[in-house]
Amino acid sequence: MSTYQSDLLRLLDERGHIHQVTDPVALDKLARTEVITAYVGFDPTASSLHIGNLASIMLLRRVQQAGHRPIVIMGGGTAKVGDPSGKDETRQMLTDAVLASNIASIKDSFRKILRFDDSKTGALLINNDDWLSKLGYIELLREVGRHLTVNRMLTFDSVRLRLDREQPLTFLEFNYMIMQAYDFVVLSREHGCRLQLGGSDQWGNIVNGIELARRIDGTEVYGVTAPLITRADGQKMGKSVSGAIWLNEDMLPAYDFWQYWRNVDDRDVGRFLRLFTDVPLDEINRLEAIEGAEINAAKVILANEVTKLVRGEDAATRAEVTARETFAGSGAGEDLPSIATGPEGMRLAALLTALGLTASGGEAKRKLAEGAVKLEGETVSDPAQLVLPAAGQTLRLSLGKKRHALVTR
Repeated sequence: MSTYQSDLLRLLDERGHIHQVTDPVALDKLARTEVITAYVGFDPTASSLHIGNLASIMLLRRVQQAGHRPIVIMGGGTAKVGDPSGKDETRQMLTDAVLASNIASIKDSFRKILRFDDSKTGALLINNDDWLSKLGYIELLREVGRHLTVNRMLTFDSVRLRLDREQPLTFLEFNYMIMQAYDFVVLSREHGCRLQLGGSDQWGNIVNGIELARRIDGTEVYGVTAPLITRADGQKMGKSVSGAIWLNEDMLPAYDFWQYWRNVDDRDVGRFLRLFTDVPLDEINRLEAIEGAEINAAKVILANEVTKLVRGEDAATRAEVTARETFAGSGAGEDLPSIATGPEGMRLAALLTALGLTASGGEAKRKLAEGAVKLEGETVSDPAQLVLPAAGQTLRLSLGKKRHALVTR
């Protein structure tokens, strides 16, 4: 049972979103008496967000559900520098054109999950490049630099771990935490923002922003971090055999997105239902108590609810129907990933990788050698086998029992 009094912290706590809170008593009191404006930052380093980012988007959804106002910060400015958190090497430098394209591509993910309107709890989407790129260097040093000590910054995990491993940390990256801290100051001044949320790896950056706001403006602001989300097998959330689980349809078909959730470990079902869906808690308690093969029904609910949220109800319905048809053997399932070989056909190993069933040609060859691949229900093992469907024919290619795709001419 949650010990928090405010709807906001109680909801975050009951859903499993809280790892650390900077001043829980004061924040809890503030959330009971005021509409809080809270933000999460997302650096647009790719053309789609992935389900690791979904955990942070859900933080903002909870903020809005509890009657407060969420701000999405697009890190068009900070992405030009690159967050060193959890990295052993410098991030690739992105051009203004690439960053603008990425921001345009990922905006829709937020619009599906958050409500954007002119009400006092309507979400805002803001690009921090609007102020960061206008800052003069001397201005930044005088206004911000004098309030931050190198001694303190060297204690942050994002810096210390890189140095401990003797990996280079550029002066460019070292400035990332200064820029992120300044974001909090600007948002506090211009939007009355009192809360920053993020993953547990952002704790140092968040605390830095809180201290900077207090020193520059005398403003009390707060931070909440969510736990690092790993699967029951210990692997990082959001990875699959074929790579990242992207939120955008053009990066990952709805069926593959749905299947990721359908195939989670039994031990993860209840936790993921709390974190990534709006299914009521009493229903989640019932579902996670199910044992044996019946737990699969709970996994279908998880897959449907997350896919509905991220891709829309039609996508969830199509994916479930496709799965049912595929596993029942009554049809190929029209929503399965598909590829046309053209009149020349394609070699089997290349086909597996092109469909995303394997991440590389080497992996494709290993899976073929293991006997894990079937074409039209028959085991195939030759990577060089030419696959050329007849005109109008559709072949089903399978990797293991759970991953399927369609091959046409």
